[in-house]
Amino acid sequence: MATITRIQPRALVRASGGPRYAVALAVDALGTGLLRPFLLLYGVTVLRLSAPVTGTAMTVGIVAGLVCMPAVGRWLDRGARSTVVAASMLVRVLGVALLLAAPAGHVWLFATAALFLGIGNQAWPAAHAALVATVAHGRERDTALAGARALRNAALGVGALLATVCLAGGTTALRALAAVTALAYLAAAALAWSVHVHAHPAEAAPAKDRDDEPAPRMLALLVANVVYVFCLNVPEIALPLVLVTQLHASPAWPAAVFVANTALVVTLQVPVTVLMSRFSRRTVLALSGVVLAASYLGFLAATSLGHGWGTPAIATVSVVCTVGEIIYAGSATALVTALAPAHVLGRTLARFQLSTGFGLAVSPAVITTLAPHGPAALWGSLAAATLLSAGAVATEKDQGTRLSGCCPRERAGL
Repeated sequence: MATITRIQPRALVRASGGPRYAVALAVDALGTGLLRPFLLLYGVTVLRLSAPVTGTAMTVGIVAGLVCMPAVGRWLDRGARSTVVAASMLVRVLGVALLLAAPAGHVWLFATAALFLGIGNQAWPAAHAALVATVAHGRERDTALAGARALRNAALGVGALLATVCLAGGTTALRALAAVTALAYLAAAALAWSVHVHAHPAEAAPAKDRDDEPAPRMLALLVANVVYVFCLNVPEIALPLVLVTQLHASPAWPAAVFVANTALVVTLQVPVTVLMSRFSRRTVLALSGVVLAASYLGFLAATSLGHGWGTPAIATVSVVCTVGEIIYAGSATALVTALAPAHVLGRTLARFQLSTGFGLAVSPAVITTLAPHGPAALWGSLAAATLLSAGAVATEKDQGTRLSGCCPRERAGL
């Protein structure tokens, strides 16, 4: 099993798709950071929709966006790579354009805009992972995926910070932010398309190879991933809910936790992924579940300390939760790309993104439903479900014995 012991920036950029593609990722994430945290505010403030209506429209858009994933998977399996990435960015340009065109009180245009934004947001991860898997292999690919996540989080943070500063301008500023976001998506799409990465289409693979290597089922992995992705909404939803409504802490605390989470992901995602490359991807993914479950139990213990010590204790435990998130993010997609035969890589990644998108869609409702029943209901349930998921990941048997188009030994290092 090959491991990476040093981080070489040039090699990392090359394995991630090259300098232009790295710039495209940064510009795209910057635009997303400008708009995503304030899309609800745009509906309420600019379009004068009620908060429940706005939130429902956003949720429906996100969930409906998942419907496009099977088509995205088939498109990728026909060999498209940078074209699909660019398309995921362009469809968000259309979504933002609909936002700008929507008159006050027009909920259907807002819902349609949320749908197109949802399609782009759901299609991008699978398309990006397929592109990286085409230009990089083995542990270099894993590190490239981790580097792209770190870069994306940094740009998202900068975009959100700029948007926060601009919010003092009211509705005019929100419209301006939306327009800048559309331009960012358009520029990112042009850069991504210019990379011209294309894979050999699935139909070009010999029929015998296609028969010998069916799409992996990964049932336990897909179900476990729905639970794992709850960790991504812990800093944004669960901790603010607990800190502000249960411990009556200042809103500055959840803001600080979120900033710390972003900073840790940016600085540690690549080093931790490289460090963990000495172990199999499946082992690392199972370990991430153990770390996440331990952090949830830590949150449970911290909330029992009450207002005085509970707040700083939760902030401290959030670091452990972020480490679990980093380990999960560095191993999950990497394991899926290693499991998938080349001719079904797109459809396999699409199925994985369906589980991710579903988990992200239902987690806010689950968290907000469990939280009023007390810390044990929230954190105990999350810890138990995550430990069960980690066990399922660890014990699931990999389908097949080799990896299409790559070194046969890599399968042993999954």
